[in-house]
Amino acid sequence: MAIKAISFDLWDTIVHDDSDEPKRKARGLRSKRDERRHLVHGALAAQGPIPFETVSLAYDVADAAFNKVWREHAITWTIKERLGVLLKGLGRTLTGSAWDGVVKAHQTMEVTIRPDLIEGIDAALAALAARYRLCIVSDAIVSPGWALRQLLEAHGVLRHFQAFAFSDEVGHSKPHPDMFNHVASALGVRLDEMVHVGDREHNDIKGPHALGMKAVLFVATRAADRQGTTADAVCERHADLPAIIDRLA
Repeated sequence: MAIKAISFDLWDTIVHDDSDEPKRKARGLRSKRDERRHLVHGALAAQGPIPFETVSLAYDVADAAFNKVWREHAITWTIKERLGVLLKGLGRTLTGSAWDGVVKAHQTMEVTIRPDLIEGIDAALAALAARYRLCIVSDAIVSPGWALRQLLEAHGVLRHFQAFAFSDEVGHSKPHPDMFNHVASALGVRLDEMVHVGDREHNDIKGPHALGMKAVLFVATRAADRQGTTADAVCERHADLPAIIDRLA
């Protein structure tokens, strides 16, 4: 079948994951991991004494539970759900402005200080958008879908995409079929008329292949899955992506 649409993973395919960390360090800020723990501790400590180490351990436990559900059941809890698990484990609550502030600070951290686009992606998207319909299929690990749209808009690339499947909005994460079916329906194409581009073999290659899609492994930022990949093509830089997609089409 002719290729009519392309779905893109976000992290380490369009946006370089954690490229905001050097920017935070240059500003004298904590890492995202540490800042999230301090946000929860500060809000709880304002209600009464609680050791930071206790909050940090509870955060680690909640993260482990999140990762188990994500990897085994293809579901990403929203940040409200994750923080709710953390607080339940501590036997504590946050309400009103204290709760809203902690949630919002988690949700917007990667919008306030933005990770970088991967080199060449804007030009590649512009070239591909002239011939194919483009969409995003991405897990929302901390930043929700609405914040990721803001991130893409701030970088000037949101305009290239016609549909979005963020896991917090769809209710499942990759490689669950719902993620890919969501964008195929929104674009009015069949799954076998799509190719997916991403950096992880399990989520971005085997998941689409199981649905009859083609898949391209992007390795410029993360190459851990390059050896033994079953991808239809491997892309080392975004400048080569339009030609790769055209060959597959």
